[in-house]
Amino acid sequence: MSETVFRHIGEARPGGIVAVCDHASNRVPDEFELGVSRETLDKHVAWDIGAGGVCDRLARRHGIACLLSDVSRLVIDMHREEDHDKLIPINTDGILVPGNIGANREARLDAYHRPYHAEMERWFDEAQPGLILSIHSFTPELESDPSQERPWEIGLLYNEDDRAAKHAIRLFGELGVTVGDNEPYSGKLLNATMNRHAEAHGRPYCAIEIRNDLIATETGQARWAAIIADVAGRVKLALDTFD
Repeated sequence: MSETVFRHIGEARPGGIVAVCDHASNRVPDEFELGVSRETLDKHVAWDIGAGGVCDRLARRHGIACLLSDVSRLVIDMHREEDHDKLIPINTDGILVPGNIGANREARLDAYHRPYHAEMERWFDEAQPGLILSIHSFTPELESDPSQERPWEIGLLYNEDDRAAKHAIRLFGELGVTVGDNEPYSGKLLNATMNRHAEAHGRPYCAIEIRNDLIATETGQARWAAIIADVAGRVKLALDTFD
């Protein structure tokens, strides 16, 4: 069933840089009727707009192999712990998902969430990456409260391990990027995948949030992939040299 859960782009180089994207797809498998509109599936509540495209370019143009989820977070959210109350969302940003009411949690965990994370664990164990990039996107403002604007172009999230993030924040800033330190939300509260696969194993990582209006087009995705690849390379060099 792996073809319905995740996909790889590129080949990981042992000790190199890799990337993962938990919300790369808004695909809903045929077996589910979530009861939401096509318009909803195109919104941020269903996927991280542009993030998958950035990863595609990181892999194909910059040699950073990627692992991408291939199912919408409206079916199950790969970036949540198994016991999280929003693992299978019933109401997300004010949008009801009626098809998730009474959902079989264990069945969805077994079919999607567990295979995705098992593959990530296998991949990291095999590649032993020197730096992990976790690529996400965020909205310019909250859909539930448009008055709350988010001015950052990019944000770095982390929980306890800030080794890579601190280098990245400095380097993005030197490039003139409006960068947020644990913005637009804190990695101390929302860092499930990197807590599990990076921090728990002492692997350095950058959890990167890109404002989605900047990567809604292929041109924007290519531009930000190039910027991220450049910064990631220099972060890894700094880690290898000084840390």
